Amino acid sequence: MSVAEANDDRSAGDAETAELERLANAVLWPGFYGRTVPAWLEEALQHGLAGVVYFAQNIGPDLAALSAGIRAANPRALIGVDEEGGSVTRLEAATGSTLPGAAQLGALDDVAATASTGAELARRVRAVGADVVLGPVADVNTDPRNPVIGVRAFGADADLVSRHVVAAVEGIQAGGVAACVKHFPGHGDTHVDSHHDLPRIAVDPAEIERVHLGPFRAAIAAGVDAVMTAHIVVPAWGEEPATLNPRVLGMLREAGFDGVIITDALDMAAIRETVGIGGGGVLALAAGADLLCIGNPTNPGAAALPDQDEHDYRTARDAIVGALRDGSLSRERVAEAGARVARLAAKLAAASSAEDADTAPYDGAGIVRRALRVRGELKTADAPFVVDARRSSTLAVDSAAGYVSEALAAGAATVRLDAAHLDEPQRDAAVAAAVAQADGRRIALLVDRIDTDPAQRALVGEFAARAAEIVAVNVGLPSGDVGVPVIEVGSASRIGAELARERLIGAVR
Repeated sequence: MSVAEANDDRSAGDAETAELERLANAVLWPGFYGRTVPAWLEEALQHGLAGVVYFAQNIGPDLAALSAGIRAANPRALIGVDEEGGSVTRLEAATGSTLPGAAQLGALDDVAATASTGAELARRVRAVGADVVLGPVADVNTDPRNPVIGVRAFGADADLVSRHVVAAVEGIQAGGVAACVKHFPGHGDTHVDSHHDLPRIAVDPAEIERVHLGPFRAAIAAGVDAVMTAHIVVPAWGEEPATLNPRVLGMLREAGFDGVIITDALDMAAIRETVGIGGGGVLALAAGADLLCIGNPTNPGAAALPDQDEHDYRTARDAIVGALRDGSLSRERVAEAGARVARLAAKLAAASSAEDADTAPYDGAGIVRRALRVRGELKTADAPFVVDARRSSTLAVDSAAGYVSEALAAGAATVRLDAAHLDEPQRDAAVAAAVAQADGRRIALLVDRIDTDPAQRALVGEFAARAAEIVAVNVGLPSGDVGVPVIEVGSASRIGAELARERLIGAVR
C-alpha cells in the first residue's frame, strides 16, 4: 500500500469515527462540574451533543450566562433541570424550595393550583435559559416505605395523581418548556432506592396496569413532551430493568407516545453496578430510549474523579460508537432517537423566541399554607427549640438539608438527632441532652418518617415523656395519631418550614 493509500484509509477511518461520534452525541445528556462551560463539554456541544442537565453544583448567580455559553456552542442544546419543587430543587439548592411539592398539591387537590405551579416552574426555568423540566413525578406512591418517592408523588390514588400530572404538564408546557413525566412504568410500589440497588416489583402486572400506568397514559393524552424511564425490574415483563427493556419501553409507543423517551441517570447503581454506564447506554438505545441522561458527576462523593464528568460522558459515547461500529447497535435506531431529540429541540427553540404569555400573579406561599394540616390541639407559643430527627439525605432528595431546620428555627440553634444511627442508650442520652438544651421551651421535633419508621415514632414518645411540651413537624407522608400535635407539612422545603413556624408561633390563625 502506498503512503497516499494509507493516508486515504486513515482519513476515511477518521471520517467514520467523527460520523459515529456525532450520532452518539445526539443522544447523550451529561451533567458536568462547575459554573462555566468546560473545554471538553464545549467541544462535544460543537460536535452535536444533545445538551446538558443542571445539578446543584452548576447553580449560581450567572446561570443564564452559563446557558448562553452552552447555546453558543450548540444553539439547539437541550438544557434540563431536575426541578420538582418541594423536597427536590436544584435552582434553590442553597436555600430550599419556595414552590409547593407534589404531596402538598395532592393534599390540597386543587388542579388550578397545580397548573399555576407548573407555569411558575416553567417561568423560573426559562429565566435561567433552560428548557426541560425533569418532572412532574407521575408515580403512584402505594408503598409507604418507599425511600425515594414518598412526598415527591401527588399521592397514592391513581385518579388523583393522573389529574395533577396532567395539570402540571399543561402548566409547564404552556410556558414554552418541556415536561418529562417520571418514572415509567411507575416507581411508587418500591421499598428499594434505585440509586443504590435494583428494585424488583413483585406486583401483578394487572395491578400495574390498573394503578401505575394511568398517570403516564393521562400525560401522553395531554401531549407531554418526554417520559423518563425507571431502573426497576418487573419480573413478569422480563429480567431487564425498564430502562433497558424493549417490551416495557414499547408500551409507551403502543400507548401513542411519539415524544422523547429519556433514561433515568445511567450512573445510578441499578445500572452502573450491573451493566455499567456504557453498556447501559447501548442497551437503553437498543430497547427504544432516545436520550441518555448520564447523571450527576458529584454522586460518587469522595470517590469522584477530578474529571468524573468527562469520564462518564466518554464512557457512554465510546461504548455507543463501538456498538455502532461492530453492528451490535443499529445506526437506524440511534438516528431515529437523535431525530426525536432534534424535533423537541426545534420545538423549544421556536417557543423561546415567542413572546411570553401574560400570567396571573403566583402565590406559592398561599398554596402551601392551604395545604398544611394540623393533627391534635396546637397551642400557639413563643419560638420553639428545634430538634431535627429526619433521615439522612439521599442522592435523589436532600431531605436532611439544613435550610429546613434553620427556617423552622428562624436561624436559632438547632440539634440534629438521627434516630436510625443511634442505639437505645445513645438515643436516651441524646434526648436528655436536647431536652436540657431546650430549657423549658416547647420542642418542635422535625420528622419525615413517623408513619413507618419505628425509631422515629419511638423518639416522639421519648421526647413527650421528658419534655413539658412537644409538637411534631412532619415533612414526610401523613403520620396518623402519634400522641402529640402534628403539623403535616408534606415537603422538606424552605417555604414549608417557614409556614409551619408561622403556625407554631401563631402569626396566622
